Amino acid sequence: MAKKPNSGTNIGSDPCSWKGVTCAPDASSTITTISLRKFSISTPDVFHLLCGIKSLESLDVSDNQLSSILDGFIAGCGGIRGLRVLNLSGNFLTRPLSGFRQGFGALESLDLSKNNLSGIVGLQLDSLSSLKSLNMSSNFFVGPIPVSLGKANALSELRLSDNGFEGEIPSQIVRHGNLTYVDLSFNELSGSIPESLGDLSRLDTLILSGNSLNGSIPHTLGKIKTFSRFAANQNAFVGSVPAGLTTYLINVDLSFNRLNGTIPLTLLSPTNLQYVDLSNNNLEGSIPTTMSSSLNRLRLGNNSLFGPIPGKPFRSLQNLTYLELENNHLNGSIPVELFLCQKLALLNLAQNELTGSLPVQNSFTGSVSVCAAPIPDSISSLKNLANLDLKENKLNGSIPKSVSTLNRLLELELGNNRLSGTIPQMPIQLQIALNLSRNLFSGTIPTTLSVLSALEVLDLSYNILSGHIPDYLTKMSGLTQIILANNQLSGLVPTFPSYVSSNFRGNKGLIFPPPKPGPNSQPMPSKRILSVAVVIGIALAGFGAALILFITPSIWKTYYHFGENASSSQPPQVVCGKLLMANGFHKSCIDFKKAMEAVTETSNIVLKTKLSTYYKAAMPSGASYLVKRLNYSYKIIQFEQNSGRFGREVERLGKLSNSNIMTPLAYTLTVDSVYLFYEFPPAGTLYEALHHHGSSKLDWGSRYSIAIGVAQGLAFLHVGSSSSPILLLDLSSKTIMLKSLKEPRIGEIEVYNLIADDPSKGTDNLSTVAGSVGYIPPEYAYTMKVTMAGNVYSFGVVLLELLTGKPAVSQGSELAKLIVSSKSGEENKWGDIILDFDESKTSVAAVRRRQMVSVMKVALACVSVSPEGRLKMKTVLRMLLNAN
Repeated sequence: MAKKPNSGTNIGSDPCSWKGVTCAPDASSTITTISLRKFSISTPDVFHLLCGIKSLESLDVSDNQLSSILDGFIAGCGGIRGLRVLNLSGNFLTRPLSGFRQGFGALESLDLSKNNLSGIVGLQLDSLSSLKSLNMSSNFFVGPIPVSLGKANALSELRLSDNGFEGEIPSQIVRHGNLTYVDLSFNELSGSIPESLGDLSRLDTLILSGNSLNGSIPHTLGKIKTFSRFAANQNAFVGSVPAGLTTYLINVDLSFNRLNGTIPLTLLSPTNLQYVDLSNNNLEGSIPTTMSSSLNRLRLGNNSLFGPIPGKPFRSLQNLTYLELENNHLNGSIPVELFLCQKLALLNLAQNELTGSLPVQNSFTGSVSVCAAPIPDSISSLKNLANLDLKENKLNGSIPKSVSTLNRLLELELGNNRLSGTIPQMPIQLQIALNLSRNLFSGTIPTTLSVLSALEVLDLSYNILSGHIPDYLTKMSGLTQIILANNQLSGLVPTFPSYVSSNFRGNKGLIFPPPKPGPNSQPMPSKRILSVAVVIGIALAGFGAALILFITPSIWKTYYHFGENASSSQPPQVVCGKLLMANGFHKSCIDFKKAMEAVTETSNIVLKTKLSTYYKAAMPSGASYLVKRLNYSYKIIQFEQNSGRFGREVERLGKLSNSNIMTPLAYTLTVDSVYLFYEFPPAGTLYEALHHHGSSKLDWGSRYSIAIGVAQGLAFLHVGSSSSPILLLDLSSKTIMLKSLKEPRIGEIEVYNLIADDPSKGTDNLSTVAGSVGYIPPEYAYTMKVTMAGNVYSFGVVLLELLTGKPAVSQGSELAKLIVSSKSGEENKWGDIILDFDESKTSVAAVRRRQMVSVMKVALACVSVSPEGRLKMKTVLRMLLNAN
């Protein structure tokens, strides 16, 4: 066996003991493999030494900071006769692709992915006669798909995704008859799929997602006996699904196309078939009655299917975990057999025409979304439900009292039905939302809701509720949005914290308290802080750019004013305080004692999120800092006492260098709290800038710059900051700070690693901490794990906010789900929902429209229901940059 690289960094006399070096298995000490992955190499001079090792068989310099390769590299390394593997991926290589015409005759694997390479790929790779694997994904290549790979008859893998390749898929690709894996996704390809691809008799995987391909799906693909995965989602395919397409497939994704006709009767029946996604097409007819017992995921939502849900095939689907049939025209009752699927984690039957009630029998966990008549008392048997969505149907009767026994329920959506009676006791774990709007509920708002301390959104609007608004609602610490509009409520409206968005319109008996006196005493029922900034800006236009720096902090304070300058009797006692940066200015300005005095004044609170409370702390020097108190301080202090982990982690994060993330400057520990210090962001949060005067404050240029900046920051956290990704528990427009109206900074970067018992395995109780309503990916309800794919979903919601100018949640509806499930998700309707979508015929408007459409495509790919279908952040960033 070959000698393995030593994990240490000490350099001894024997090169075979060096980290990253592997030698031949004999005693010759011949170096065969060098892996310098993530060695922070930035100079190409290293190749002069590496290419001198003539015994080299494999060279890996991926994930470094190389921006160029010296011209002598081709001559040097090309002369190594036995070099079989060359990996240059994950660097910053630029310029057109260098020619490989000299040497490299033995090269079998070339990986140039995740760089900044550009230009047209012509004959540069023509001499690589032994090539088996070529990966050029995630670059900026343009022009036609390269097929002139000379004598590379052994080519088996071709990965060209996430570039700007255009034109049609060349039929000449079939000359490479050994191809097993072809990925052409997320390019600018058009035209149809060549029928001749069916001649690739060894093809295992074909990925064509995210292009502009059209025409019909060729039936010849179904004849390839080795074919196991076919993904052609997010294109413009028409016609019917070929009957024999899935004969040998395991995984097929044709979602977000324009396919029509009926689903072939045998399409779902092949034995090996596990994953089928035909959602968001124009399919009609009934659901096939024969299905493979291997099916794991079946998505047919957002089509025009009709008829009953067949019960018989579900008797044998013991591996089914996801079933999504929402937004069709299905009728009849919900079959009992459905609940025999013991592994079912997500069931979505919403927006259909189903009748009857939920069967008592069930043995599944996760989420359910159905239509019914009355809600049966047997709903209490669904003990593992995390998300119950029955909105927009014809439900009648009252909510059964047994609903309170659903102890794992995080979200209850019953809006827009015909439910009546009084509001019963709710499950104590409700956290995401309680939506009972647009029904016929009567009586008073019950005191039993007071136990829902973690609830974020409460929507009881458009009912016939009477009585007063209870004071306890103002003390629900998790509440961020309360909607009681259009009822029959009366009495004095209690004062809610300013960070809580409220709507009490349409209650004629309510008495609103006078606005509190203060530096800006005009009433601001919609919390339009930036509109105030505009008024001040007009009056003081002569002050120019300095106005933002001077005025905005006071506006922030007004917007998030928490009360009567109340203060504690004593400032928190600092147990430990440490500066994290060598910057002399911050060293001289930060005063821990003054900061602790500032956090005793509630008037200094400028922002409150689910995870943190932010204060403005003015120092004796005149400089101001943002001081954040972590809401889970008790856990962090426990870790610090047991292992010292907190200090090490914060110091690591303080060393991160990226202009689009908020890195801590210092921290203090008190007896019961943890505080982190940051530079004060002059322009507030993205939420404020976008939703309190967005149409005139943020033009498309600013919004696009913010999108790029946030993507750069998140990509850095996922793949560029360390050997392991830094995940975010809460990414939203409220946790994105603005240094200026074009310079975003992602906040809350520390929290996941600080409060997770084991960051590599997820948090121990994610359901109580992860995400803000509207940004939470659907799978979090049942996986209880924070993931990079979950962060991508949240970023997709932020993109939709930037595109539409609409908040993530409005009147109880989530923006992402609304767009994906409605006709507004179709490209020809995007002009109706994108803010500032200029339909004029000027060249400038045309360029901007194309850019907006490209960004919308990225956003929809990010908010895919399937975590596996979402893009990686580095791919997202490159696609956004390509949109320019």
